[in-house]
Amino acid sequence: MNFNCNEIAKMIDHSLLSPTMTDEEIRQGAELAREHNVAGVCVKPYAVKMVAEILKGSTVKPGVTIGFPHGSHPTSVKAAESQQTIEQGAVELDMVVNIGKVLSGDWDYVRRDIEAVVTIAHVAGAIVKVIFENCYLREEHKIKLCEICGELKVDFVKTSTGFGSSGAAVEDVKLMRTFSPPQVQVKAAGGIRSLEKLLEFQSAGATRIGATATTVILDECRKRFGSK
Repeated sequence: MNFNCNEIAKMIDHSLLSPTMTDEEIRQGAELAREHNVAGVCVKPYAVKMVAEILKGSTVKPGVTIGFPHGSHPTSVKAAESQQTIEQGAVELDMVVNIGKVLSGDWDYVRRDIEAVVTIAHVAGAIVKVIFENCYLREEHKIKLCEICGELKVDFVKTSTGFGSSGAAVEDVKLMRTFSPPQVQVKAAGGIRSLEKLLEFQSAGATRIGATATTVILDECRKRFGSK
């Protein structure tokens, strides 16, 4: 099956989340993402304003992490972080669930935590991707999170932060696709560093991929499918 490389690019969120990244490296990454015309750029909260300015006038969406990477911030902090970063230009919010609360089975807390961010984002016209960090969860946790996210009308469910003990797994994407309503999309992130891997996750049901190896993936795409 042939793919349009512009369509492949629009599946990619270019991730600029390493804790050691300098401002200059983040600027260069945002400019690279703009050049490749990917779906979005995902950055740490303090860098949103700078990246949104770089991406202005393009179709590349400024994105931000919320409660990253462990989801342990109080809900009030996640809400404030969401509000501030939206005001600074973020239009896509990748929020980490409170992993400890999921493992505790405190589903009321988990629901309120997600809902607080979703409410703020949707009022502002921003979208929310809820990160499960599947490497720490059992199947029943993943299914319950899919159900809650569907009820709260989140925009995406997402496999991983990329900073857990392992990244995206095809089996998790299939499970998340199966147990999420059709309108909730699936994002895979963590360890996807080749076109072959991207296509494998796309086939499993992911419509968005978080990646640092964006240039490698798109270079492979052009060699395989042509420049368009």
